[in-house]
Amino acid sequence: MTGGLLFVSSVILVFHAAWGCPEICTCQPSSKMVDCSYRGLLDVPSHLPSQTQALYLQGNQIRVINLTSFTNVPGLRILDLSNNSISRVPPYAFHYLRSLQVLNLTHNRIHNLEGQIFIPLLALKELDLSYNNISILPESLGNNTQNLTFLGLRNNQLQTIDRMVLEPFTNLKVLLAKSNPWQCNCPSLGLKLWLENLLYKGGIIDELICSSPENRKGKDLLKIPFEMYKTCPPYTATFSLAKIHHHSSEHRNNGRHGHHMDSADGNHSGCEPKPKPRPVSLRHAIATVVITGVVCGIVCLMMLAAAVYGCAYAAVMAKYHRGLKEVERLAPLEEHGSPEEKEPLDGSLA
Repeated sequence: MTGGLLFVSSVILVFHAAWGCPEICTCQPSSKMVDCSYRGLLDVPSHLPSQTQALYLQGNQIRVINLTSFTNVPGLRILDLSNNSISRVPPYAFHYLRSLQVLNLTHNRIHNLEGQIFIPLLALKELDLSYNNISILPESLGNNTQNLTFLGLRNNQLQTIDRMVLEPFTNLKVLLAKSNPWQCNCPSLGLKLWLENLLYKGGIIDELICSSPENRKGKDLLKIPFEMYKTCPPYTATFSLAKIHHHSSEHRNNGRHGHHMDSADGNHSGCEPKPKPRPVSLRHAIATVVITGVVCGIVCLMMLAAAVYGCAYAAVMAKYHRGLKEVERLAPLEEHGSPEEKEPLDGSLA
C-alpha cells in the first residue's frame, strides 16, 4: 500500500515537473488551468507552463505587475488578478497576451490607467475594472478592443466618461458603472445619449446616480429629461446628437462596424450632420396627442350638430313646400266649383 502511494506521488511530481507547474500553485494540464489563488503571493509566479490558458491569481498580495510577468504564456485566455494590491499597471504589461478574452482586475488599488495597456488585447471580450480608484478612462481604451461585450466600472471615482472613449465598443452588451460620483452637467449629455443608444440596441446598463449638480443629485442619469439640458451650449448638444445619429446609421447600414468610426471622425471633423428632429419628451408627446384628440372631438361634434340641423331644416322646408303646393291646387276648385255642382244650375236657367 505504501509503495503504491509513493509510486502515485512520484508520477504526479514527474508530471508536474514535465508540465512546469509552480510548486505553490495547482495545475490541471487537461484544462490548461493554473490556480495560484489565495497563496499569499507577492509577485506573479515565474516559470508558468507555456500552455496555460487560464491563470487564477486572485486573493493574493501582488502589488506590481512586471513587463515580463506573462511573456511565457502567450496563449492565455483567462486572467484573474482580483483582490490584490495592484496600484499601477505598466503600459506593456499585457503586450504578449493577444489571445486574452477575460481580464479581471477588480478589488485592487488602481488609480491611473496608461493609454497603451489594453491596445494589444485584440481578442478581449470581458474587462472588469470595478472596485478601484480610477477617475479617468484613457481615450485609447477601445482602440483595439472592439470585440468587448462586457465592461465593469463599478465603485470607482469616475465623474464622467468622454463619449469618444465608448464609441469604439460597437459590440458592447453590458456596462456596469454603478457607485461612481457622476457629474450630470452639460458634458454628461454625450454620455447620456450614448447610453440610450446602447439600450435601444438591447444592451444592459445599471444605474448611474448623479452626485452633482445639486438639483440632479440622487437622480439616475438616464431618467433626467432632456429639458434640463436646454441651457447647455448648443454646440455640445448638436455635436452629441449628430455623433449618435451617425453611429446609429452606420449600425443599421453596415451591421458590425468596428472599423468605420475612425473614417467617420476624419470625414466629419469639421462639419457635423444635423440630427433628425426628435420629440422633446414623452410628456410633451402625450400632451400633444391628448390636445389633438380633444380638438378633433369638438370638430366632429360641431359637424354632427350641423348635419342634424341641416337635415331638420330640409325636412321642415320640404313639408312647407308640400303644404304650399296643396293650397295652390285647392284654391281654383274652391273659387269655380266642381262640374257636378254647375250642371243643375245651368239646366234651371235654360
